[in-house]
Parts: sequence; structure tokens; C-alpha cells
Amino acid sequence: MTKADLIAVIADKLKFPWARAELLVDQIFSSMSEALMRGEGIEIRGFGSFTVRQYRAYDGRNPRTGATVHVKPKRLAFFKVGKELRERVNDGRGPAAAKPTSEPAKMV
Repeated sequence: MTKADLIAVIADKLKFPWARAELLVDQIFSSMSEALMRGEGIEIRGFGSFTVRQYRAYDGRNPRTGATVHVKPKRLAFFKVGKELRERVNDGRGPAAAKPTSEPAKMV
């Protein structure tokens, strides 16, 4: 799903004009980005949480040339899926991923 798809769903479900739905989505993403830039975490119950992780500087390697490259320290956003969302995603996998039964198949 893209940002445009999300805007379309919100506009349709809430009967908002496209511009208003776009403003709503932009404001939510902007607020989340600002909180992460301040180093704050975001917790959305039933969905998951976003945190900022600090990474130290290290010496990496360019995979193409094999040359050593210095990687600067950085902060990255990290998402941890919530239990409810994880269960909903796993339950919606379809019959191919269904849990195997303990009964052996009967041969006729």
C-alpha cells in the first residue's frame, strides 16, 4: 500500500474530499517524524511501536571493491510489531500456511 492508496482509503471510508484526507495523512506522518527526530518513541496499541536506535561508528567494507570504509555513527527508526497485529497477519495467511494437524492422513 502506498501513501496515495492510504489517502484513497481514508477519503472513501470517511467520505472526505481527497485534499482533506491527504492533509490528515500528511499531518500524522509529520507528527510521527517530529517525535522520532526528538528521540521520542511512538506506541500505537494493537499495531506496534517505533523507537530510535543509536548505532556507533564502525569500519565496514565495500562489497564491490573490498575496501575498508568508515561508517559514521547514526540514529535509525526501528519498528517493532505489536502482538495483536502479528496475530492478525499470521491468522490471515490463508490455507497454504495453516497449522498442520496432529492426525496422520487417512489412506483409503
